[in-house]
Amino acid sequence: MTGAESLLRTMAAAGIEVCFANPGTSEMHFVSALGAVASIRPVLGLFEGAVSGMADGYARVAARPAMTLLHLGTGFTNAGANLHNARRAKSPVVNVVGDHATTHKRWDSPLKSDIEALARPLSDWLRMAQSPQTLSADAAAAVAAARTAPGQVATLILPADVAWGRTEGFALPRTVVPPPPPSEAAVDRAARVLLQRGASSVLLVRAAAGEPRGITALERICAHTGARAVHDLVAPRALRGASVYPVTRVPYRAEGAVALLAGVTDLILVGAHPPVAPFAYPQFPSWLTPEGAALTWLAQEHEDEVLGLEALAEALRAPRLGAQPASVKPATSSPVPCPRGPLDATAIGCSIARHLPQGAILSEEAISNGPALAAQTGQAAPHWHLTNTGGALGQGIPLATGAAIAAGSDRKVVNVQADGSAMFTLQALWTQARERLDVVTIILANRSYAVLRAEIERVGARVEPALAGKLLDIGNPDIDWVALARGLGVEAVRASTAEAFDDCLAAALRRPGPLLIEAVLSR
Repeated sequence: MTGAESLLRTMAAAGIEVCFANPGTSEMHFVSALGAVASIRPVLGLFEGAVSGMADGYARVAARPAMTLLHLGTGFTNAGANLHNARRAKSPVVNVVGDHATTHKRWDSPLKSDIEALARPLSDWLRMAQSPQTLSADAAAAVAAARTAPGQVATLILPADVAWGRTEGFALPRTVVPPPPPSEAAVDRAARVLLQRGASSVLLVRAAAGEPRGITALERICAHTGARAVHDLVAPRALRGASVYPVTRVPYRAEGAVALLAGVTDLILVGAHPPVAPFAYPQFPSWLTPEGAALTWLAQEHEDEVLGLEALAEALRAPRLGAQPASVKPATSSPVPCPRGPLDATAIGCSIARHLPQGAILSEEAISNGPALAAQTGQAAPHWHLTNTGGALGQGIPLATGAAIAAGSDRKVVNVQADGSAMFTLQALWTQARERLDVVTIILANRSYAVLRAEIERVGARVEPALAGKLLDIGNPDIDWVALARGLGVEAVRASTAEAFDDCLAAALRRPGPLLIEAVLSR
């Protein structure tokens, strides 16, 4: 068989089921080999930044890696923004990057680049394949690296002649060691802190925010000690909803995080790092932990957060709260009333809270409208909330696309998306149409980079109004999202009042397949 086929057979044996791809000439033998390995589903993306975002969304929902197929260094750099987000989320991703044949590189052809140099900053594991005979062993190593806790981006560079060269057989997958539990000493230290100063302590979690057992353990610990539960900005997913124990996300803005953590004497870190502000500001701190607060690690990022929290709950002798995990308790809140009047993020959040089905997946890149939206979606049925973890814009649409492929037809996916960042990767809508994915995309059309207008004042800059308008407004002409979606094969509607939007969303969630709602926000 070819080296490419041996690679794919090892990948399939290691559990890879999907290949998100945007191939070129150097990858044609890989594409040919895909036909011989029917267990790996090829999914075409029209832009590499969409491809990498899809792989991130798939990994966050499936909790296992997908593979990307990228063309040369130029394709990898196009994928870079969403690989940055995936790396911050600790999503397991395996990149296969086609390269020129080794015999061709000396001629310095126009598309030649130093792929290793380009890939190294965005990869936790990196290797250049050397031979068809060792390629499948490289593939086994790449998958094992991606699946190493807490999850890594692994990049395997594949020269064309290594892909088309001949070999016999293929390597078996490597055994992946599950993340270890935290040490008994770490559990004991955290327990002592909580028993002494629980009411002024915060537990900061990462992956546990999206796990029912993790939420249940947090609820036990906090109910017993008076501590608060908070999750990191870069948590890959969070369980939220009216019947779910609330775990507060660290606010994006520094002043919000400072207010949240004011008065905290102890920060117990569970797979997370101490919070820092995304940017420096003249009037706000970059280090957000209160001065004098003690840091105690319960679990390092490579350790099992859920086992650590459960061990901590037992060490504290925290009472059990019932047999049902926190994510499936029956809703106890009153029905959310239908929003009326002007259409804004609060009204949209209310409608989502009213209609989102239990078990749905919410991909949210609402940017400036995110806090108002999240304040309402906490009343929805239990769901997974996926956010932009690395701050590189253009994540929401492809993240939802990959999540829908991982979820299958059993779970609805809703993407709430700012209009400015939606333009970065709208090509993923075409993939939703081709794959007939069950995704509702809500475009928050405020015709501006609204978050940057707020940032001008927060950083203390002075920008002449006419110049600010030219760089921060995306009207004149207005982007027609209904026309764009239909041009990419996705049915679309427009709503400009709260009542109209509520009707559109209810109808969209009842029908299968992709649909886009352009929500024209009131000025």
